[in-house]
Amino acid sequence: MTVVAKILQSKSGAPVYSIGPSDSVFDALRLMADKGIGALLVMEGDAIAGIFTERDYARKIALMGRTSTVTQVKDVMTSAVLFVRPDQTSEECMQIMSSHRLRHLPVVDNGKAVGMISIGDLVKDIISEQKYIIEQLEQYIVGAR
Repeated sequence: MTVVAKILQSKSGAPVYSIGPSDSVFDALRLMADKGIGALLVMEGDAIAGIFTERDYARKIALMGRTSTVTQVKDVMTSAVLFVRPDQTSEECMQIMSSHRLRHLPVVDNGKAVGMISIGDLVKDIISEQKYIIEQLEQYIVGAR
């Protein structure tokens, strides 16, 4: 079973993108578009204040008739942030994401945000792990040469 630390390593040191709570939703969307990501941590100094996702935009801006250029991130972010530690398994992450209907989980180590994993990262890892198991089983069946 893969641990979160290994998944983060496979992302080759991808930075943790964040935004401040007083920044506009428009600025958050622009950063997300520029980086090709679906979520940002909302940081106050070194502390996680929340998370802002595409889902937050769709449900709390677009559907509520708000304007992204004047709405602050803190007004629409998700404040109760679930996170995982680097030593947790991909299976634990999938369980958390499935039961809470999340697509992104911050990774926190000793109180500091060290990464973000997505459902896509977990699916990629699971496919890789299954491919390895299939190859091993095929070698066992036909006999290793």
